[in-house]
Amino acid sequence: MPFSSLRDYIEFLEDKKLIKRVKKQVSCYLELTEVSKRVIEKRGPALLFENVTNKEGDAYKYQVVSNLFADEKRIGLSIGRSKEEMIEFGKDLAFLRQPEPPKNFSDIKEMLPMAKTILAVNPKKVKKAPCHEIVLKGDEVDLTKLPIQHCWPEEPAPLVTWGLTVTKGPNPDEDKTDCTNIGVYRLQLLGKNRLIMRWLAHRGGAQHFAKFQKTHPNMPMPAAVVIGADPATMLAAATPVPDNMSEYQFAGILRGKKTEITDCVTVPLEVPSQAEIVLEGHILPEKALEGPYGDHTGYYNSQEEFPVFEVSAITMRKNPIYVTTYTSRPPDEPSIIAVALNDLFVPIIKQQFPEIVDFW
Repeated sequence: MPFSSLRDYIEFLEDKKLIKRVKKQVSCYLELTEVSKRVIEKRGPALLFENVTNKEGDAYKYQVVSNLFADEKRIGLSIGRSKEEMIEFGKDLAFLRQPEPPKNFSDIKEMLPMAKTILAVNPKKVKKAPCHEIVLKGDEVDLTKLPIQHCWPEEPAPLVTWGLTVTKGPNPDEDKTDCTNIGVYRLQLLGKNRLIMRWLAHRGGAQHFAKFQKTHPNMPMPAAVVIGADPATMLAAATPVPDNMSEYQFAGILRGKKTEITDCVTVPLEVPSQAEIVLEGHILPEKALEGPYGDHTGYYNSQEEFPVFEVSAITMRKNPIYVTTYTSRPPDEPSIIAVALNDLFVPIIKQQFPEIVDFW
C-alpha cells in the first residue's frame, strides 16, 4: 500500500508486529544508540521510544523512532516492492539517468510508459498541511527541546542524523540542476537556533550553495530540514536520483502516488505536507568547525569546517514523532539501506560500464 505519512507506516508496522514500543526511560545521550545497536545486531524490529530524556534526565515531549529501515524486508514493505520489482525499477532508473534517443517507433512505444509514470507522479501542492499544526518563530525556536541524539562518547554535541535537507539553486526556472534537491546530511547542534550543515562538495545541497554564493555573494541561502516523512520520500533522499528528476517525483514513483507538498512558512521552499517536524531557515556565509563524529569505518572522522544553518521557524504536527539513527561500523541502518537498494544501482553501473556483470 502507498504510505502517505510516517504515521501510516508506523501503524502498518505495528499491525505486522514489526515495531516495538519502548516504554522504559531511555536517554538520548548514548543509551539510544546502544539500544538501537543491540537490536540491529539481532535483526530485531523498529523501535518507538515513548519516554526519552536528555543527558540530565529531563523528559522530552516527543516520541522517538529508530531502526525504521534497519531490515531489508521492512524496506521492501515500505515501498511495496519485491526484490524482483526492485531490479526492474533499477532498469527504469538507468534509463532515466541516461536515456538514449529513440531509433524507431518501437523504441518510442517502450519509452512511453515510463514517461507517463513520471508525469503522473509530479508532486501535488496543498495549502492546508498537518506539518503546520504547530508553528514556532523567533524566541520560540529552541532546538534543545528536540530529542536530538548524542551517539558516541567522544562526539562534541548532539547530532540530527535523519534530516532531509531541502534546497534550490539560484535559477530553478531555467536550470534543471537548480530545481528542488533533497539530501541526507548530518547536522551538529550549535545552539537554540543554529546547526552545522555537513554536506560534501559533490552533494546536491552543497552544489546549490556554491552556485548561490556566486550569484548572491555573502547572502544566506534558504533551506529546510525535514525530520520524519513518509518512507518513500525518506528513501528517495538517500538514493542517487537523476538530475532531471526531483526526489519528490522519485518518491511518487516509489510510492505509486503523488507526493503532497506545501509551502514553508518563512522560506520559499516546499516540504512534504505530512512531515512530522520541519526546520526552516538559511545557510549562512559563515563556517564552523564540525566533528569529530563516529563514522561508517567504526572510527571518529576528522574535524572540518562546514556552513552554519540558522533556523527561523520550527513547524510540526501535533505530538510529532522524531526520527533518528546512528552511524557505525556495519550493521547499521545506512548500510542495510545500501544493501536493500543495491538492486537499483546494478543496472546504472552496468549501463556506465558494460563489462561489469554484477555488483554488491
